[in-house]
Amino acid sequence: MAPPQDSNNQQPLATMTATSSATTVATKTSLPPSSSSAPIALPTRMVLSAFAGMGAATICHPLDVIRVQMQTFSYRNTGHAAVSIYQNGGLVNGLYAGVSAAYLRQWLYGSCRMGIYSYLLEQEKIKKGGADNISFGTKLGMGSISGGIGSFVGTPSEVALVRMSADSKLPVAERRGYTNVVNCLQRIASEEGAANLWKGATPTVARATLLSACQMGVTSQAKSYLAKQEQYFGKNGQWLGGYPMMLCATLCSSFCANIVANPFDVLKSRIQQDSKNLYSGMVDCFVKSVKGEGIFVLWKGFTPAFVKLAPYTIISLTLVDKLTKAATGKEAL
Repeated sequence: MAPPQDSNNQQPLATMTATSSATTVATKTSLPPSSSSAPIALPTRMVLSAFAGMGAATICHPLDVIRVQMQTFSYRNTGHAAVSIYQNGGLVNGLYAGVSAAYLRQWLYGSCRMGIYSYLLEQEKIKKGGADNISFGTKLGMGSISGGIGSFVGTPSEVALVRMSADSKLPVAERRGYTNVVNCLQRIASEEGAANLWKGATPTVARATLLSACQMGVTSQAKSYLAKQEQYFGKNGQWLGGYPMMLCATLCSSFCANIVANPFDVLKSRIQQDSKNLYSGMVDCFVKSVKGEGIFVLWKGFTPAFVKLAPYTIISLTLVDKLTKAATGKEAL
């Protein structure tokens, strides 16, 4: 006679096994993609960064023209500079003078600055297991590296931007009359020597290194901190799509960046505008400028520089973050 089956024990065991298997399968299929998936290629990040920079440059270029002219010529204030520039050259040849150089600058400098930084940041996130495990010093260092590389590559476009932005202020007999950025670069190389395309490279790289360290590093650090403030920015900082969090993070980084970078910006603009070789280098320009106009000359044009830098930083970094998210599903910062 066969032993009786214990139906009370066998049925629950079979059910539990089937349920466990189904749960495992469901869990595997419903899990989000692993954060350790293949990183976004550097060229992709650089292209997205260039387009983000172009968007910001289109809106902020007039402020850049005002900044350059205030640092190289004398105006009573920002308003006086803006009105004078518009009266002398109008919208296209005045406030938007040199915009082609600004666009080229984004494909050289902007693409490196934001693209390299976001690539390095992703590598560190994978290595350290998340953004919260990356030190602030590391973020500043990555920002310095990306800014330094980008600024050296983009110095010719920066020289063209300064020349074209300031040309309308020169006496008529001294105006160079550049037709576009290519014409400007060709004429500088042929009339003054190719080496002058990197004129002012030392203060340009020094400025960009500090500027990028603050812009990129402070933004990432602030974003990481603000994402945890759920009572203000929602879970993971995604209240209203995360735009308020990005606004606060980038505004903070803009102010910090402008304080440390403005002295180099003044020296860079003066050296790049100098076609008469008044300065032998950055140190000579620093000494002559401070001796002639006082130490605060190094923060000359601070207001238009910040007024320009803040929206530029907000727009460019928000754009690159959102464009990268839309195109790849990952964040840039």
